[in-house]
Amino acid sequence: MYFAALLARTEDGWEASDTELDDVESLSDLAELAREASDDDTVIVFIEQEDAWFGIVRVEGEEDPRIYVSDGAAAARSSYGEMLTREILGDDLDDLVDDLEALDLDGTEDGEPLDADTDEDDEAGSVAAEAVPAAPVGDRLILADLGMSAEDLLALETDALAEIADALGAAEVLEAVR
Repeated sequence: MYFAALLARTEDGWEASDTELDDVESLSDLAELAREASDDDTVIVFIEQEDAWFGIVRVEGEEDPRIYVSDGAAAARSSYGEMLTREILGDDLDDLVDDLEALDLDGTEDGEPLDADTDEDDEAGSVAAEAVPAAPVGDRLILADLGMSAEDLLALETDALAEIADALGAAEVLEAVR
């Protein structure tokens, strides 16, 4: 289960709204959703999956979105997380996945029988998830100018979104949409 919220910085402070990601299929869709929340102001999109990982996408006007994901491997196993990690790792991830798939490791090289029920899409997804590091990926300075240093961001473990919102001075508005 996902929790997603938008925080838009306005002249009056931060304004929060929860958001549905049902129609989001790409980073462009997510950036457009953020831009609709606020024209030229900073918008922070929080995505969290049941304490497994969280992601932050920062959108400012027409600039390219900045992205941070707390655990690349965990995120890559989910649709929204995979979208973010692919954007962060780009061609490097695609090249690594292609290299791993070219090896055609189906498990039989270890004497294990090939499972005939395996879905090729699941195999490609798991190969992509295995290619992503089980560590933070992306822009660690994404919130530095807003009050959260890279060190503080990397130190977050549980209830990360509440701590981030607190550092930004937006804890009350985020909690209102949770």
